[in-house]
Amino acid sequence: MLAPRALVLRAPGTNCDRETALAFERAGGIARRVHVRALAERPAAADDCQILCIPGGFSYGDDVASGRILALELRIRLADLLCRFRDRGGLVLGICNGFQVLLQTGLLLADADGGRQATLAHNASGRFIDRWVRLECESSPCVFLHGLGELELPVAHAEGRFVPRSAADLAALGSAGQLPLRYAADPSGGSTNPNGSTADVAGACDPSGRVFGLMPHPERFITATQHPAWHGRLDPDAPGPGLAMFANAVRAVS
Repeated sequence: MLAPRALVLRAPGTNCDRETALAFERAGGIARRVHVRALAERPAAADDCQILCIPGGFSYGDDVASGRILALELRIRLADLLCRFRDRGGLVLGICNGFQVLLQTGLLLADADGGRQATLAHNASGRFIDRWVRLECESSPCVFLHGLGELELPVAHAEGRFVPRSAADLAALGSAGQLPLRYAADPSGGSTNPNGSTADVAGACDPSGRVFGLMPHPERFITATQHPAWHGRLDPDAPGPGLAMFANAVRAVS
């Protein structure tokens, strides 16, 4: 039986597609990097894939706003394909810039009228942030986080502050298990929230748990040696915890 196939979508400015494809392959899948315009010309390229990933980077230079132009291109050219992919049970993952795109396309956290229940705004500091953060996974239907608890991953973004449309939306999403990844407290008791996200939200999923977006980069911690403090603390031959997210996805569609 063929290994599950992941389509890693790329666009001008995307710069994490190779690492993301490698992560899926290390997890036992087969990954294909496909340019958004090539997919628009031949949508059938997604037919034999079970996982679709929009990786991190600065798509179209993040002109106007992060992920805005790629999201517009997807809505105009590939909206039907994305909806069919999701509705046939495919998994959809958006990492950093990809998370921003999923929210702006309405594929994630959209209400019945198509309104966005949340957005990702400029970091509260007004600065680009590049650091490691502690995270905790909450009970949820999210396929990608199955069996995960606390972990560390790097973040690198300027627009990652999760802002719900209203307090009611935040409460509803939380009670439905759609906010399964949060910035955790550090050992001293303070928060590791790097951007001022409401309720420390670092990632969100749809009600099925099959569409997931997160600001941290799991593809940047698939081996222990990618951690800056690995020497003398981590087994250099051990996988990094980010790999588990990709393994969960591959296992779910196997």
